[in-house]
Amino acid sequence: MQFLMFVVTDPDHTAADVESAPDVEQWWTQLNDAGQWLAGDPLRPAPEARSVRVRGGEVLVTDGPYLESTEAIVGFDVIKAADIDEAIRIAAGHPMAWGGRIEVRPIQPIDEA
Repeated sequence: MQFLMFVVTDPDHTAADVESAPDVEQWWTQLNDAGQWLAGDPLRPAPEARSVRVRGGEVLVTDGPYLESTEAIVGFDVIKAADIDEAIRIAAGHPMAWGGRIEVRPIQPIDEA
């Protein structure tokens, strides 16, 4: 199965354990060497984003993210794992899980939608 991991900042990182966080290069190398890392990158800052909607046939573009939040999605990874439990173990090894948050979502293949 494939999973999308949203890398999210945590504005209330008072309980963060960033000093103990693993190195991102080691995390990536281990997954890549195992053939489990498929894609991923950091995202440009939220003010550079645009939200796009179509209403009544008109394209409406809004600067930045549509939702206002103190959290921000700052990157993503697409991984391959046997199941959600393995995906959670992989996410727990990501450095941002130690100082931010990782949201793990199974990807539903388009032919199964």
